Amino acid sequence: MSDQALARPDAPEGGLFSREYGAATSTFAAVMFLTGFAALAVVPTLPTAARDLDGVSLFPLVAGCFVSASLLGGVLGGHWADRSGARKPLAAGMVLTVITLLVSASSTSIWQLAAGRFLDGLAAGMVTVCINTAIGQTYPDRLRPRALALMSTSWVIPSLTGPPLAGLVTEWWSWRAVFYGLAALTLIPAVALVIVLRGRPTPGAAAGPRDEHPQRPALLIAATVSLGAALGQYGVSGWDLRHLVFAVGGMLLLFVFAPRLLPKGTWRAVRGLPATVLLRGLGSGVFFTLEALIPLMLITERDVSAVVIGVIFTGAAVLWAGASWVQGRVLEHWPRHRLVSVGALVMVAAVALAVAGTFPGVPVLTAAAGMLLAAVGMGLLDPSLTVLSLAHSAPGRQGHASSAMQTNQNLGQIAVLGLGAAVLNVCLAIGASDLTGYGAAFGLLLVPTFLAFLLAGRARSA
Repeated sequence: MSDQALARPDAPEGGLFSREYGAATSTFAAVMFLTGFAALAVVPTLPTAARDLDGVSLFPLVAGCFVSASLLGGVLGGHWADRSGARKPLAAGMVLTVITLLVSASSTSIWQLAAGRFLDGLAAGMVTVCINTAIGQTYPDRLRPRALALMSTSWVIPSLTGPPLAGLVTEWWSWRAVFYGLAALTLIPAVALVIVLRGRPTPGAAAGPRDEHPQRPALLIAATVSLGAALGQYGVSGWDLRHLVFAVGGMLLLFVFAPRLLPKGTWRAVRGLPATVLLRGLGSGVFFTLEALIPLMLITERDVSAVVIGVIFTGAAVLWAGASWVQGRVLEHWPRHRLVSVGALVMVAAVALAVAGTFPGVPVLTAAAGMLLAAVGMGLLDPSLTVLSLAHSAPGRQGHASSAMQTNQNLGQIAVLGLGAAVLNVCLAIGASDLTGYGAAFGLLLVPTFLAFLLAGRARSA
């Protein structure tokens, strides 16, 4: 990565692989490519791991722990990147990823698996924010959509091979072998990056106003929000007094502390960055819930094999990358807020397919088609929101904006998945069938998707 590029983000002309930007572009793409295998292969194995560890009822906690920790990782990575550049937190996040995969691989209970996913979320939050921050610090406005599209397309080959291979290994051997293998694979780029960065000068963040708030309180707030999110996810996994106490406690912590990590007016959809941050939470919450509950339903209720689940995840990743390429190349001159609207409408149709997939007599993989269509919607919506967030950010504040986007993305995932899990458990508690419960949980997702469509104009860039 070029120190000069980080220091002068708006000066040069040329493309992503020009002399000025080529080193930075190659570094970003290599990191995303090499870590993509780990990120894409783990998720399809989680329903099988939860079933084998007798923890299906706690699956929302396993999925939510990753997201809860990403809150803290995103804030930590954003502060670190704004203070001293994106390289060091990026390397730290990759090294931590290796450790977390080993923790998950050796799980003897659903609680250890949840702990491994929590640590993995911490690492993922750091890496994601640092990549987005580095893009904001490195490229001018005209290249940012293409850079973000390249980050998505760097996952194409991992998406084609990672989930199916993970499914085959799970079916023929063990889900533990998937985690151990991914740890060995991730170790290669992690060690290489540490070696490359050692002894090199660390670039400062772009010149501009600094955050006047000290770092420590922000990190303490983020840790509290992560704790509240984890408590809430555990609380909705059951309906006795203990779970109720955890759920209420978690919601109180989120209600009091989460707004302090977001731009003022986020939950009121104030025009500009606040509305952009809110939309990221809504869109990501819907997709994450579909990605968590559809495979769980297919494995536990429809007897779909882990190999097929892996293929579904592959298809979703490819379609996301393809839609992202379209928005960065074919539709690069479209207003970003209009692409957000189109993406939200596509996700409305995806949710309808997921609901239809729970009806008796429909083809088994109807709900899977909804997950694939939702990936198309996110490929249009997600990078467009990232571009809008950078456009709304002052120089030197890209890390803050990226951290806020990551934070509300995780809050949206936690909130929407928590509500979906609560609806599912309520239906089961009153004697409804499992498929009816899943249908009700999917139907709930129509609310945030329609809301994202209605609010897209408030994220419009000047």
